Amino acid sequence: MREQRWKKISSKKVFEDKWFKARADACQFPDGRIIDPYYVVELPNWANAVVVTPDNEIVLVKQYRYPVDAVTLELPGGVINEGEDPAVAALRETIEETGYTSDHIRFICKLAPNPAINDNTAYFYLIENAVPTKHINPDFYEDIEVVLYSKQDFIELLQQNKIMHGVQLGPIYEALIQLGWLQYS
Repeated sequence: MREQRWKKISSKKVFEDKWFKARADACQFPDGRIIDPYYVVELPNWANAVVVTPDNEIVLVKQYRYPVDAVTLELPGGVINEGEDPAVAALRETIEETGYTSDHIRFICKLAPNPAINDNTAYFYLIENAVPTKHINPDFYEDIEVVLYSKQDFIELLQQNKIMHGVQLGPIYEALIQLGWLQYS
């Protein structure tokens, strides 16, 4: 199998603030070709959760997303704090954004949200038997509405293309398979 890994020749920061960083790298292909600049957006890792109540309802958050000028339905989740375990972050974000909590959490998958230009990882978990125990405590810049969907209504949302967050779709379908809600042959 031939080598495909690039060699970084140089790197310089081109932008940095509290939300993201961008850098311009010069890279060499194994065959000697050089690409300069190759832009990389450095983003924090995040964790999301597919949250299911004892009544088999899915807990989602509804919020306005400025870049797409739309109100979206999404899984609860957010940035993983430095040194924080991704599972702990998924549960913390679920509690903060929805008020739901549970002791039943399991790993679904980890993904590179956009490996062509971003360097971060997204972790996904399935939280079952979640119950409301706390008031929501969203971050200062979040305006969230908590919404619950029955199993059937949630599957219809998926079939109607109502979940816009593309990175979340694969893990959602994997969770449905793990729950036994989606059969395939």
